[in-house]
Amino acid sequence: MVTGGQRGDAPQFTEVMDRIHVPRPGTGRPRARPDHVIADRAYSSRQIRDYLRKRQIPHTIPEKRDQAGHRLRRGSAGGRPPGFDREKYKARHKVECRIGLLKQARGVATRYDKLAVRYEATVQLTLLRQSL
Repeated sequence: MVTGGQRGDAPQFTEVMDRIHVPRPGTGRPRARPDHVIADRAYSSRQIRDYLRKRQIPHTIPEKRDQAGHRLRRGSAGGRPPGFDREKYKARHKVECRIGLLKQARGVATRYDKLAVRYEATVQLTLLRQSL
């Protein structure tokens, strides 16, 4: 999903998740629910965590320091801290490296294209060039 460069990613999280289709091994219809979501602190809002819980999608998202402080300040009404698995979170490194390689292409990093269709084509061509 392509948005304006000044807009954040987190508000589009639910729409992106609704568009995901995970292929099944062999044949059959793709799944609409991934096995696990690993995200950074930008996606640690209560709305996103509630959305993932409602869809029964396990997730590994670190808690922001200010959110932890608010939760602790509320005492027992603040609830327990969300679960976090450091080893699973390390798997994000592969994705971050791929995005870093993608941004080495000047057209992708600076987004000179005004139309979303052209920008998506630039990303696709860059991915193809990197896979060769």
